[in-house]
Amino acid sequence: MRRIEGYQHRQTRTRQRALWLGGVPAEPVRVTHQDERIYPVIADHARANWSGSGRRAESKEDLSLYEMSRATILVGFAEALSAPEVVWSLVDAGFQVVAFARKGRRSALRFSRHVVCHEIHAPESDLEAALADLHSLLNSVRPETAGTPLVLFPLDDKAVWLCSRAEIDDRWLFAGPLGACSELALNKNLQVEAARAAGFNVPKSRLVRNAKDLLEFGTAETFPIILKAADAVPTYQGRVHSCRKWICATRAELERAIDEWKERVPLLAQTFITGVGEGVFGLAAPDGIRAWSGHRRVRMMNPQGSGSSACVSQSIPDELRSHAEAFLTKAGWRGLFMIELLRDDSGKLWFVELNGRTWGSMALCRRQGLEYPAWQVELTMDERSPAGSAGHSPMTIVCRHAGREFMHLLFVLKGARSSALRQWPSFWKTVADIARIHPGDGLYNWRRDDPKVFLADFYYTVHDNVFKSRN
Repeated sequence: MRRIEGYQHRQTRTRQRALWLGGVPAEPVRVTHQDERIYPVIADHARANWSGSGRRAESKEDLSLYEMSRATILVGFAEALSAPEVVWSLVDAGFQVVAFARKGRRSALRFSRHVVCHEIHAPESDLEAALADLHSLLNSVRPETAGTPLVLFPLDDKAVWLCSRAEIDDRWLFAGPLGACSELALNKNLQVEAARAAGFNVPKSRLVRNAKDLLEFGTAETFPIILKAADAVPTYQGRVHSCRKWICATRAELERAIDEWKERVPLLAQTFITGVGEGVFGLAAPDGIRAWSGHRRVRMMNPQGSGSSACVSQSIPDELRSHAEAFLTKAGWRGLFMIELLRDDSGKLWFVELNGRTWGSMALCRRQGLEYPAWQVELTMDERSPAGSAGHSPMTIVCRHAGREFMHLLFVLKGARSSALRQWPSFWKTVADIARIHPGDGLYNWRRDDPKVFLADFYYTVHDNVFKSRN
């Protein structure tokens, strides 16, 4: 029987601990057909039902173990926070990986020894040029072995948005949300309505397109309120528009937000709730949700509201699973997902949003042995694949992003930008909390055989956020 090198599995506690620290085994792990009980993600008679854009063809032809493992995966954007961990998950599963990146944009993934990055125009500067470049790249990528699959895997919202508008030919499978699922993944107003119908607690919300509607919402609801783009990828005048979030505690703060907004894009206005961020993760397959996992934010990079700088794994209550499953089943969701939640001071959970692509805390999942990126690709190539079926980890570990932890200190030192944020962290207490490192803690984007990625990630995180704050 054929054997494939490079597919790593966390069989023992020693190997697991090594992987928490970003280690790789001294020798490649060999996988045989007899190992399917342990390695459920590669099947003896895996089938490829291909026909572009992720649909399955009617005819089914067998893929050998070798052919499946040698599939070529095109991921992007390379600037996504999760990009290094996604690439390592795919490489460890034996896939060939290439990436697309924005022209002239720096990223940690460009320093990886495991992937080559191809540049395309940034959609923020020219949408048409970005689409044209992506089409050219899709036509130029060729697998090393003729006949093996080609999979397009978007890693962030802008990649999902761009790929959903691209004309993908029959050679490519699409490992992302399509059609109505793509619309749900990118429209926060639709997500709020679907979450309410599924039984989640949802803050009072309103879709606003002009200042009049926004002022009416501010008058009707009790301050503070939060304003954010209704679309995950807002567009304005032929470009992807960068729209910040506003937290307004008074009418004066709301009017200042309106002056900055200038009605460029639709906003989702909601009552502002303080609390601790939590997340629910999993893989939606035809037979239900697999590989459930959860996390809680220990710290956000910006205490005013942002992605986490440190998070800890946790279990998922049955009631929460029920709401999440109802939400995803009604949407007809397939593949990986993350549902972001907020737990207020009373312990009540509130729905925030659905992420229909890879998420920033992918490092935490992988330190637990949950290889969501590899499972996503395997499920895309064969929806009958058992990918993720055995995915479960009872471990409780903390994972930190070094660059974001440093930025957290700077944000705390800078202070709150709105009077709505009454409980601002103490600087010296924050210093003590960050300095307290436990033996089992893991790091985002660290891998022993790819150390330049970690160093570049730290530098760009600090550099880009400092200059963004200045602007």
